[in-house]
Amino acid sequence: MPTIHLDEIPIEIKEYLNKITSIRYPRQGYTSDVGLINSEQGFFALKRTKGEQFCSMLKREVSILNCLTNKTKLPVPKVKKFLEENNDTVSWALIEFLEGETLRTALLNEYSKGKRQEIIFNFGKILSQIHSTTCPNELIQEQPWLDQMLYKAEYNLKNYKVDGTKELLERVKVNKPKEYKQTLIHGDFTIDNVMISNGVITGVIDWSNGAYGDPRCDVSLAIRPKQNAFENEIDKQIFFEGYGGKIIDDKDYHYFANGLYEFF
Repeated sequence: MPTIHLDEIPIEIKEYLNKITSIRYPRQGYTSDVGLINSEQGFFALKRTKGEQFCSMLKREVSILNCLTNKTKLPVPKVKKFLEENNDTVSWALIEFLEGETLRTALLNEYSKGKRQEIIFNFGKILSQIHSTTCPNELIQEQPWLDQMLYKAEYNLKNYKVDGTKELLERVKVNKPKEYKQTLIHGDFTIDNVMISNGVITGVIDWSNGAYGDPRCDVSLAIRPKQNAFENEIDKQIFFEGYGGKIIDDKDYHYFANGLYEFF
């Protein structure tokens, strides 16, 4: 597992933090190395990305977080520093640390049926809050979101390692779902990207796919089965109660969760 060592951290970030007292490493994603830093300035998440694909994703996430921080009341972390190095092939972002643990961890460690249901209900509720928030103009593009995503899916298939295949790409191109009212979306709304403390959602992280897009994508990704989460219909029912209703059918779910998402 790649880790961020003290001597690798750019001097500008070190100067901002003053004295770093500890670094720990959470469950790592595919797109970046992450260190959770305790310093004289407080607690922060430090992200490092390498390569064109992942550096562009981090740059986009920083831009989206700055936009959401300034234009909405959503619980998102603030960006403190963003640096690009080596001709933009390495990027660093120092981001406010949100209290708590991921929803995945909370559900794995929670054995009370009532508390589990409360967590899942709140998971649906915060997604509804995102979708009902007015999307900042900076995130609205002329080209429809799904068309953008299909273009990116084809690009990713040709240039990067993805789970999707040429045959699957053709199917998602041909079998596009009916048009749906666009909203602000997270774009990767999973139990790994929502933080919770004592049953209360403290924030939503990893916004590199944030956009003005199809909310059915967020909902589909949210209810993908994971260990001790959404392995039964009860969890899904409680999620939709928190969300305020069910906006997808099985066909929509498979299109987004088992189709389009395979290219990202």
